[in-house]
Amino acid sequence: MSREHRANARLAAVQALYQMDVAGKGINEILAEFETFWIGQEVEGDQYKPAEIEYFRDVLNGVLADQQALDTQIDSTLQEGWPLRRVEAVMRAVLRAGAYELKKRRDVPVRVVITEYVDIAAAFLARDEVGMINAVLDALARKLRADEF
Repeated sequence: MSREHRANARLAAVQALYQMDVAGKGINEILAEFETFWIGQEVEGDQYKPAEIEYFRDVLNGVLADQQALDTQIDSTLQEGWPLRRVEAVMRAVLRAGAYELKKRRDVPVRVVITEYVDIAAAFLARDEVGMINAVLDALARKLRADEF
């Protein structure tokens, strides 16, 4: 699979995590919906790009399996007084997916993880929020993968 397919898998994972958070959908419903109707399909005139399905599933399942620990790590990295639950839903999804990859996907370099999720954030969020995501993921990376710095 190409780098682009992996980037699209990350974007789809963030969108799926957002849907689960906001609409309260379960993992099976989300996987079916995204793999059948979104990834690589045209929806209401918008073309959704092909994605690496296995990577999409890995990030989604990985975040869900380890969400409490990931949230605790993100909380401890966010600025004082800003627990993750107070952060906007898209930011939560981006931070959770990025934290999962930093923690569990050592096959992916830190800089790639941070750059990819900052790029995703930039598509949905204001510059300040994108900067905050960059700072949080960078701080998490320094804790979780100190050996790469």
